[in-house]
Amino acid sequence: MDIKREDIVHLADLSNFSLSDAEIGNLSKNLQDIIKYISQLDELNTDSVEPTYQVFEMENVWRDDEIVEQEANREALLTLTKEEKDNQIKVPKVL
Repeated sequence: MDIKREDIVHLADLSNFSLSDAEIGNLSKNLQDIIKYISQLDELNTDSVEPTYQVFEMENVWRDDEIVEQEANREALLTLTKEEKDNQIKVPKVL
């Protein structure tokens, strides 16, 4: 794959980078080297290899959804507030 100067200038523009001509030349060569290196993977025979969806042996840990009695009840919590109205905690207006 040939990386053109216009491609690098376009990508730099999208990324809000300003590149000098020397940097564009270096980047072009580096990108071509990277693509050449990665393209070596096309030469591998992967016919007998199963796809890997997850590399670690992980699984979800589930717990039972149980209702647990709480130590505090509504009345006890409402006695701790400064103001209470209609069995609810009254707070200052936010808006």
